[in-house]
Amino acid sequence: MDYKRVLTVQDISCLGQCSLTVALPILSAAGHETVILPSAVLSTHTGGFTGYTFRDLTEDLPKISAHWQKEGIRFQAIYTGYLGSAEQIAIVQEISKRCAAEGCRTIVDPAMADNGKLYPDFDMAFVEQMKRLTCQADVILPNITEACMLTGMPYKEQYDEAYIRKLLDLLRTAGARTIVLTGVSFSADTTGVVVLEGDDFRYYSHKRYARGCHGTGDVYASAFVGALLQGKSTYDAARIAADYTLRCIEVTIPDPDHWYGVKFEPVLGEYIRMLETN
Repeated sequence: MDYKRVLTVQDISCLGQCSLTVALPILSAAGHETVILPSAVLSTHTGGFTGYTFRDLTEDLPKISAHWQKEGIRFQAIYTGYLGSAEQIAIVQEISKRCAAEGCRTIVDPAMADNGKLYPDFDMAFVEQMKRLTCQADVILPNITEACMLTGMPYKEQYDEAYIRKLLDLLRTAGARTIVLTGVSFSADTTGVVVLEGDDFRYYSHKRYARGCHGTGDVYASAFVGALLQGKSTYDAARIAADYTLRCIEVTIPDPDHWYGVKFEPVLGEYIRMLETN
């Protein structure tokens, strides 16, 4: 396995097991040199907490990038998660142009919406800028809501395979290359991911738990990137990430006090074994 340097750009929620606090350890466990570019620092994530602190780091991003360029630092992969503004998206696009090594792979998790709605403080101007970022990426990892926002397709809670295929067609028409669509459920007790690579449409399903956990999307995306950069196929990386995220949920569910995140740490060893054996 090549030793790759991957840049991940997203916020730091000091408590909450999401964004950079999961991306850094998971990518490191996959054997990659992980460079972080924090877009903001929060005392906690915003789901269920009140009175949290927030420090916007937008002004720092170009300065950090300029230093990297001066030092000749380049990345074999760039992975973006939650970005706080359209301005930050534009900055990331510049970084991708100036700090990418030859053959650099770009993976975008357009973390901006769920359950049919944009996250607070986002608007359609943000969506328009995200469209530009996703159409330039090698791989995108939207959930169904985000895919609808990117394409203008009406969001549905109940859908069939024809609806999912139409959504993927619209993403491809908009410029997306390889698509990993998450949270796709065709039955009440299962969920999964659809992978569209070229003309190859593949679906991987697994057990669905009624209780959700904060941060599972970030865990999934980070585990996917870690596996992909190890040389796994897109489908295998998507499957490994799904299996690992499911295990994280399973060890979190018995603890009702751990409502604010997902216990990914106790099963990091299982993730490493998945990478070794799959």
